[in-house]
Amino acid sequence: EGQMEIAHEEKNGVVCIKLAGRLDAESAPLAETTVKGLMQQGKSRLLFDLSGLDYISSAGLRVILLTVKGLQASKGKVVLSALTPYVREIFDVSNFSSIIPITDSVDEGLKQFHHAGR
Repeated sequence: EGQMEIAHEEKNGVVCIKLAGRLDAESAPLAETTVKGLMQQGKSRLLFDLSGLDYISSAGLRVILLTVKGLQASKGKVVLSALTPYVREIFDVSNFSSIIPITDSVDEGLKQFHHAGR
């Protein structure tokens, strides 16, 4: 049962995307559509709050990677925050943690954007 909830809100010019449940082949299209929609609106600073994410598959990782690649053109930035140990391990094993900033908390994640300046 691949149930995922997705919600987003903007804080100081950063869009926080909260994912909960399972980001797998079944729910990845919804996540991708949401993120693409935000990028089409010109949002280039995206923070993923993964505190509620129990599981991510290769399809889910692909969505994150597409987001990073999609934002490189617009000099955007993606930060992942508040990962559960299981999800964190998947990012480490797949070597994603070397490409994408990962922070322990959403507040720390938001700070990543402000250090970057504009």
